[in-house]
Amino acid sequence: MKILFIGKKTSKPKSVSLALVMFIAFLFFSLSIYTINYFFVYKVKELNSNIRLNNFEVTSDKYNYQDNLGVYVNQIGELYSRILDIDQQTERLQDVMKKQILGKEKLPKLNKENKLDGKGGPFLEKKISYNEIQKTLEMLMGNIKVREEIYNKMEAMLLKQSVLKETLPSLYPVDVPYSSSSYGWRMDPILGKRAFHEGIDFSAAHGEPIYATAGGIVKKAARLGAYGKLITINHGGGLETRYAHLSKILVKSGDIVKKEDLIAYVGNTGRSTGPHLHYEIRLNKHSLDPKQYLKR
Repeated sequence: MKILFIGKKTSKPKSVSLALVMFIAFLFFSLSIYTINYFFVYKVKELNSNIRLNNFEVTSDKYNYQDNLGVYVNQIGELYSRILDIDQQTERLQDVMKKQILGKEKLPKLNKENKLDGKGGPFLEKKISYNEIQKTLEMLMGNIKVREEIYNKMEAMLLKQSVLKETLPSLYPVDVPYSSSSYGWRMDPILGKRAFHEGIDFSAAHGEPIYATAGGIVKKAARLGAYGKLITINHGGGLETRYAHLSKILVKSGDIVKKEDLIAYVGNTGRSTGPHLHYEIRLNKHSLDPKQYLKR
């Protein structure tokens, strides 16, 4: 049997045998089956490869997780040991201070619940897990905060007996108690992470009068970055006070001010989330805890 193909030139028709047509159709069908099969096998292999890779990564992460736990445990153990060393050093310093501090003011001491026993560290005979590590870190952070308070009080006691005792700022800068952020580590209200707060904040209303907490010379009275409108007063001996986020400044650089002089008004300038006074005391550029010196 033959199949005739007639083109425009009918004088020369072309013929193709049925066997050849069937052979071409079979070849095309076989090629299609091979292509489909190859694609399917390739995808299956790729999927299996991904599964093996993912399983390997999970296993690897498990090993990394255990390794990380081990690193944290070692670091926590070292931190635990250092706190014990600091406690011993504190006791030695307090023995010296007892002979020098005048008056009836008692030295601050650790309560029983804040003392570390030092018998093998925090994970002795305990199941080590992420939750255990987290709880231990929270416990150590709480213990460090207590010790910071003790050191701040000891520092204030020494300064009150030093040559600076007559110039130490002691007045409240505004006629309200400080009731917001305290001195030390805290959750930063803007960044949302832990940061060191180098002063104390007074939640005073906008326009509340601000007074100099000690006599001195105005070192700065201008805008300064995150502080907003700022006044810095130099009290001598490396001692200075800072008043930040002001709405209006009433003094200028070089002015001599006396204790209780009106110097500014509360505002919300600079890096601030609302009207308040940020107040700092610094000695040789290092911050002190203001609440150890304030008197009503």
